[in-house]
Amino acid sequence: MKRSFDLFLALIASILLFAPIVVVAFLVRFTSTGPIIYWSDRVGRHNKIFKMPKFRTMRTDTPAVATHLLPDPKKFLTPIGSFLRKSSLDELPQLWSIIVGDMSFVGPRPALFNQDDLIAMRTEYGVDELLPGLTGWAQINGRDELPIPEKVKLDVDYLRQRSFFLDIKIIYLTFLKVVRRDGITH
Repeated sequence: MKRSFDLFLALIASILLFAPIVVVAFLVRFTSTGPIIYWSDRVGRHNKIFKMPKFRTMRTDTPAVATHLLPDPKKFLTPIGSFLRKSSLDELPQLWSIIVGDMSFVGPRPALFNQDDLIAMRTEYGVDELLPGLTGWAQINGRDELPIPEKVKLDVDYLRQRSFFLDIKIIYLTFLKVVRRDGITH
């Protein structure tokens, strides 16, 4: 049922958000050099690596590490990068990852391929059994501000309590957080 819901919702969202996706694509293309989409190596279900698309918010010479590990992340942002991140518009291409089955709407956010500590902790607690999500329990309970052990604790809570109604609640609360721009850095 979850896969059917994800596919249905991703297709509807793709249709409804087509115009904003096109506008953002043009803005990315005309405000910085490089590709419109950044394909990031991410860790998916069973720790399998997949390519996750995002609208590019960073310069092409940015090191491939988590943003919080950069010495001065703001110096790597494109002219509209900060806006795209704060508005979460950079995440729109991930609808593709949901359509092809690499991601779900709700699950733990996919780790970068080099976030060994996060990957190890998630594997230890069985969180790697879940499809990563566009949003998740940790995202509505702190997002970028949470230390890794707290994120994993929230991922484990979701693993144990997951249900269709919890997913609906998380999607709704994510919408509120995005509108309010809560818990977003850079």
